[in-house]
Amino acid sequence: MASATYQWRFFRAGGFDQVQLDRSADLLALGELDQKLWVALSCPVRGIEFDARTLQFIDSDNDGHVRPPELIAAIRWAGARLRDADLLVQGQDGVAAGAIRDDDAAGTLIKAAALALATELGKSDADVLTVAEASAAQAGHAARALAAWEAAGQDALPLGDATAAAHALVTELDAKVVDFFTRCDLAAFDERAGALLNASEDALKALAPAALQAGASAISELPLAHVTPAAALPLTGGLNPAWAARVAALQAGVVLPLLGQRQELSAAHWQAIKDKLAPYTTWLASKPDPAAEGDGVRDLEKLARYVRDLHPLANNFVSFRDFYTRQGKATFQIGTLYLDGRSCELCVAVNDAAKHAALAGLSRVCLVYCDCVRGADKLSVAAAFTAGDSDQLMVGRNGVFYDRQGRDWDATISKIVEHPISLRQAFWSPYKQAARMVGAQLQKMAAAKAKATDDKLGGAAVSVATKGVAGKAEAPPPFDVGKFAGIFAAIGLALGAIGTMAVSLIGGLLGLKWWQIPLALVGLMLLISGPAVLLAWFKLRSRNLGPILDANGWAVNARARINIPFGTSLTQLAKLPEGAERALTDPYADKPSNWPYVGLVLALLAVLVWLLGFRG
Repeated sequence: MASATYQWRFFRAGGFDQVQLDRSADLLALGELDQKLWVALSCPVRGIEFDARTLQFIDSDNDGHVRPPELIAAIRWAGARLRDADLLVQGQDGVAAGAIRDDDAAGTLIKAAALALATELGKSDADVLTVAEASAAQAGHAARALAAWEAAGQDALPLGDATAAAHALVTELDAKVVDFFTRCDLAAFDERAGALLNASEDALKALAPAALQAGASAISELPLAHVTPAAALPLTGGLNPAWAARVAALQAGVVLPLLGQRQELSAAHWQAIKDKLAPYTTWLASKPDPAAEGDGVRDLEKLARYVRDLHPLANNFVSFRDFYTRQGKATFQIGTLYLDGRSCELCVAVNDAAKHAALAGLSRVCLVYCDCVRGADKLSVAAAFTAGDSDQLMVGRNGVFYDRQGRDWDATISKIVEHPISLRQAFWSPYKQAARMVGAQLQKMAAAKAKATDDKLGGAAVSVATKGVAGKAEAPPPFDVGKFAGIFAAIGLALGAIGTMAVSLIGGLLGLKWWQIPLALVGLMLLISGPAVLLAWFKLRSRNLGPILDANGWAVNARARINIPFGTSLTQLAKLPEGAERALTDPYADKPSNWPYVGLVLALLAVLVWLLGFRG
């Protein structure tokens, strides 16, 4: 349940209530807000427009997602480190040394680091240390720590530059060598163990039928050498073939320089080698972690980033204020796609278009997937088309994508998820479909006619050729009167049906009063377009942002609707600038034709004749 001790405020957008976060107290009380009221419960750290380093700090378990407990913990940590928590909502790019609390050990270290950095930069404790300055200080601190560590390592190299390779070889062989000496100790303890701890007869028989390689796992798992109570590891002969090369390298690169010339090693010799390399092992383990707390510099960078970034993140996670109020771009909006005379602002990054579309298609938003290329860099985006129509959207069309840094990418449509875009498109869709169907039929008829003509010409050519060879052409088939009579009858029936329909329609219209005719025409258009518009209206009202983001790894916790007015604002149509001059004369416009006027006159004459006949 929402907290009863804190007075929350909500605003309504996207068809649901969203918490208003514009005060520091709002952020600090987030732990008390019922998570059922959060817009999102998980946010990926990749594929969004947000500072990756800040998200790295917040993502405490390094699983690639930010969840409510991590965001709440980050806000509480930052609030506890500041003298005035209002800094969290002021949009300040960093933090001043004087604004840091130093009433505990951690705060003392952070403030000391801030004062040292301010002195180095010539600033006072009231001057803001920016995120860039704090990040540079952390990077410099890590570099200095690494340099000091490397300097200390000069005293931990018993074999000089060859120490690293020797240490790696000893580390690799240690488990196998210890296993050998332990087996030898057991053989010394009980003579029966010697036979049992060496390779068994059954194990050797299992190897016999196979084509053997020295590095085979079955050979590698056998003891390093023959186990005896003497506990002496030979360095030259009698070694397991899978390990012989590495033992030879051990003798030349480690045993010889550290212990002198030897043909075999005892357990004491092996321990002596590890003792001589122990300083290097200790030094290697002490290598500084670039992400370590250090002397407070890293926490100073984290605090500077939290002061700048926690409030915007909350307004793109707990609520979607930036998206629905259009005060700025949301974190999931990675750029703008320009294509087909439109600019689409709701563009999200995708890794696999097919996988993304399987879930994002449930959003009922028309999505156009584009492969974007900029030099050697590649990017895939899904753009929501929420205004205009889809008549010219097709796979293969090109556009330009601008990312949030203003860089331009070549964009090519690779996949389209069809859904209604606008009511205007739905209204005209029946007429466009009818026009496409008529056009397709006319093209088929024209193609059939052209083919028939080609066949006839081809037949005539064959006939002429045959006549030239045989001296007499083949007689044409007799004229079939019945066949042509049937064709003319069918044509007459079709024309009669069309004429009857036209006469009935015109008669019905002319039977109305003059002011009723426009209403009848409008009613007819609504009868044709109404079902498509109604269906599109229901789908457009139910568009949902959630599946689009869930397909990218978000956990959207609300029914984030994209209704018709808001959706229209996400896609801008091309329009002339205000006050622009426009010349209406097109020198390449299609030449006017008289045939439409002739057709209109004939239609009017037909109506007139019908009226005279009807009234007579």
